[in-house]
Amino acid sequence: MEAVSKAKFQRIATRKVRVILDMVRGENVASALDSLRFTRKAAAPIVAKMIDSAIANARHKDENVDLDALHIKTAFADKAPDWNMRRFRPRAQGRATRIVKGMSHITIVLSDEAAN
Repeated sequence: MEAVSKAKFQRIATRKVRVILDMVRGENVASALDSLRFTRKAAAPIVAKMIDSAIANARHKDENVDLDALHIKTAFADKAPDWNMRRFRPRAQGRATRIVKGMSHITIVLSDEAAN
């Protein structure tokens, strides 16, 4: 059984989230949450909250799911459109350049099946 959790339009750059997702991908849910609790990165609380949400989704699908057998099967972050986060900085000779504010779509899939 698989349980999915998605967080869209998160106000954090994808390169910052991917570091945390690479750290927890393939791990057991309990060990992933423990390692996220002591990680001092901006994306760690976001990913921890998403894992909690995926656990709740797994319980909603099947109340008898074995939480000790759940592991993170898939975890990835995609770039979200940032057209509503346009900021500009003044530059030389009256010009302006755009400041890129990163936004992410994050997806986490939990599974209780054995890894291949």
